[in-house]
Amino acid sequence: MADPTLKPVKADTIDVWDHEADVVVAGFGIAGVAASIEAARMGADVLVLERLGGWGGAAAMSGGFIYLGGGTALQHALGFDDSVENMKTFMKAALGPGVDEAKIDLYCEGSVEHFNWLVDAGVEFDESFWGEPGWEPPHGEGLMFSGGENSAPFNTLVAPSPRGHLPRRAIAADAEQAGGFMLMKPLVDTAERLGVRAEYDVRVQSLIVDDDGSVVGVIAKQYGKRVAVRARQGVVLATGSFAYNDAMLRDHVPRILGRPAASIESHDGRAIEMSQAIGAATAHMDAAEVAIFCDPQLLARGILVNMRGQRYIPEDTYASRIAQETLLRQGGDAFLVIDDEAYEAALQSVSTSAVMRGTPAWVCESVEELEAEMGIPAGGLRSTVDLYNRYAESSSDPFLHKKAEWVRPLKTPIGAYDLRGMVGGFTLGGLKTSVDSEVLHVSGEPIPGLYAAGRCTSGVCAGGYASGASLGDGSFFGRRAGISASKQTPRH
Repeated sequence: MADPTLKPVKADTIDVWDHEADVVVAGFGIAGVAASIEAARMGADVLVLERLGGWGGAAAMSGGFIYLGGGTALQHALGFDDSVENMKTFMKAALGPGVDEAKIDLYCEGSVEHFNWLVDAGVEFDESFWGEPGWEPPHGEGLMFSGGENSAPFNTLVAPSPRGHLPRRAIAADAEQAGGFMLMKPLVDTAERLGVRAEYDVRVQSLIVDDDGSVVGVIAKQYGKRVAVRARQGVVLATGSFAYNDAMLRDHVPRILGRPAASIESHDGRAIEMSQAIGAATAHMDAAEVAIFCDPQLLARGILVNMRGQRYIPEDTYASRIAQETLLRQGGDAFLVIDDEAYEAALQSVSTSAVMRGTPAWVCESVEELEAEMGIPAGGLRSTVDLYNRYAESSSDPFLHKKAEWVRPLKTPIGAYDLRGMVGGFTLGGLKTSVDSEVLHVSGEPIPGLYAAGRCTSGVCAGGYASGASLGDGSFFGRRAGISASKQTPRH
């Protein structure tokens, strides 16, 4: 059904401006707060419009990983010698195909400075490292491998370095404030000290344009009332992904339809659609990050097979990479085959993913019995286990190159987890932007007055993912959006 409220509104039809500022930022998550800080530091009067009743968005609800490297102070303190070139090589290999190389180059070259910017704003990181598989460090360690850097095939490209930087958690008497909140709180405090204003319960609807096509404001809804907000220098869109817009999911990434994860319901793609209404280009709208709801400590110790009983990925790699491979190339069908010894070892491991452990769907006395109960054609699983075990006797995996520490023969009794349907995700594609966060028209030219950052844009991820890429990309290019918008000559 057509939505006429998406269409741009002509500025000369606005009789009364309900709010105005030099720079208007839509969204008070990680990209929005970074944009507002930098715009305010440039001397701009900044107004943030937030759809929800308070700041934070998906960022404040997240684990808080920020993907940074190239030799941050935390990496050095923990004995890791990373380089900008190694970071570039990994990101271009792992986050594609079709990555925006100019964005990755800039992001990697500015990563150390960006880490320092966060620290200067009050974000704290523990000088501790977690080196085992897991979605997050179990004790709040400040650094871990968060993208499969130390697993095949990426550990053969460059020396692996951990780049998942996690803000220090705050432990209260009755609750724990996780990394995402502890990332957002000092940034919001910084923005407020700089005089950034915020209006809540405001949902942006459409863009306001001048006669020359420049964006000069937004139309929004606040408490059911239509409001017009004027931007004297620029509008920054930072409203998140389209993971909760079913129509857009059907058009672009139907495999995650009905499977939202790590997103909030306000991620409805509105910023993308209202920008498209004035000719904005998009990129990688079919890309998605996917999570698999299984403890990585279990995954690393077993073997993952498809409906034919075949292995298809090294099980010790980044769990999201496993999920993407499962959903996007195995039709969502996966089983984790594991024996009693490996199962018990995983249960005894320290992991924040313990809630994802559960129990195997089948436990059998032989591989033949197990494959029959799983519905795998006779011999399919048997041949896979036999081949795996042949090389596992010497802790080797010549086919998929799982690290030796996780390779040992599977014995009986043997069981399997049914992981079909155990995946969920969020979208990675969005508005096409320049390295200075200008929203690009389909002609390739920047749309005057319009900037964007975060998950409503196509950032450093074009297909693959690493935990922390969204918060890192959103904050880094959010800063550039705020700077770019505040450099524009004010309209009077």
